[in-house]
Amino acid sequence: MTSAVSAPGGFRRAAWRIVKQAWPVLISQWASMAFGVMDTAMTGHASPTDLAAMALAASVFISVFVGLMGVLHAMIPIIAQDFGGGRMAEIGRTWAQGVWLAAALSVVGGVAMLFPDVWLSMSGEVDPTVRELMTNYLRCLVIALPAALLFRTVYALSTAVSRPKVIMAINIVGVCLKACFNWVLIYGKFGIPALGAVGAGMSSAIVFWISATISITILLRDPFYARFKIRLYRPDWKILGGLIRLGLPMGASYLIEVTSFTFMALLVARGGTFALGSHQIMSNLAALCFMMPMSIGVATSTLTAQAIGAGSPDRARRTALAGLGIGVAGAMLTISLLIVGRAWIVDGYTSDAQVALGAMALIRLLVVFHMLDALQCITSYILRAHKIAVVPMLIQAVTLWGIGLGGGWWLGFGSASNPLAGVIGQWLPGAPVGAATLWLMAILAMVLTTACLQYWYHRVLRKAMAGEPPTGSKTPSI
Repeated sequence: MTSAVSAPGGFRRAAWRIVKQAWPVLISQWASMAFGVMDTAMTGHASPTDLAAMALAASVFISVFVGLMGVLHAMIPIIAQDFGGGRMAEIGRTWAQGVWLAAALSVVGGVAMLFPDVWLSMSGEVDPTVRELMTNYLRCLVIALPAALLFRTVYALSTAVSRPKVIMAINIVGVCLKACFNWVLIYGKFGIPALGAVGAGMSSAIVFWISATISITILLRDPFYARFKIRLYRPDWKILGGLIRLGLPMGASYLIEVTSFTFMALLVARGGTFALGSHQIMSNLAALCFMMPMSIGVATSTLTAQAIGAGSPDRARRTALAGLGIGVAGAMLTISLLIVGRAWIVDGYTSDAQVALGAMALIRLLVVFHMLDALQCITSYILRAHKIAVVPMLIQAVTLWGIGLGGGWWLGFGSASNPLAGVIGQWLPGAPVGAATLWLMAILAMVLTTACLQYWYHRVLRKAMAGEPPTGSKTPSI
């Protein structure tokens, strides 16, 4: 069957195609991240208690949502390879099975968020007011989760067929709505009582359902998608099985990445409300910066998978290498902006002097962390284009969980009695010692993650160029 994607002429052409697809993905991701930024900034100006509650609740929701979202993102390489190979009818069937999978995952995730005390067991003593606000915030997000995952199925389909501007437009509308609902519900306007962190959760639920409705409407009415025969087919256990086999290790990999850092918040809570607030600003900034390499990774992975589906391993290699080069350049730009605008950025997050001092110190670590994070992110996405998911998951589990989170806990809060306190006090004055220790160990873990993933990608690349499986396989590989 004829390929749906024309082959680029060389490295420069591959880079241009990545940029064309990456910029709307980037804006879309920034728009999605704006939800968290607005919640952090607006609750931070409401009170330190609301900020602490939002930080803990957001850590739980992000951990659950990103892991489940990662399972659904198995649709991207599968659909992209079908699109590259011209197998249009398969695309609609895969999307329908993704919807069924999203419904099942919503139940799993909702149950996980209904029991916040399980998550708080690692946080030590938490202020009862913070605990109550966190519980109510999560209840709102239980309602939001099905819509958020349904929207992700449309995201996966649109991304895989090089149609990212659709998602970008919906997310921009969502940001505008989120800002309005946050202002009304957090601070209390038009006779509505000020709900603080809980208002932020309520506004997220409303906006997620609006976005999901818009996305499905576009999918059913836009003539571009008609070729894929979009409808809700009956459950197909063969297609579902393929999604699950690839999606579970992908979801686990996403979960490992995000919990390596969101679980930090649960540990940092031992240091008190101000330490938690400083860490939340640092964590939110790291996630915001991550959107650039993530968008490049998504675009690179999509175009690489399309090339694989079209039977062109050389084009897949050029696309992957171009994506890595663009990722390094983008990370350098982001780092420059962080260095120049650090003080202004922190002022936008909080008006509390103690929280701001801690955040200013922690951001110095973000400069190193971000470059490593960008490289490991894009390499992971390239491997997923080849349907390689298990080995990256294992690498990340050992490095990010074992060395980063485990080592950071042991040195910062465990029996090691803060051996890095002197170094932190000298080089990062004002930084909460426990939080800074966790971020230093995260940097070490990211060095090892990047090195291992790069080694594995070059191993896969040699096999692909030699024409060995599993490069064009219909089933996922390790």
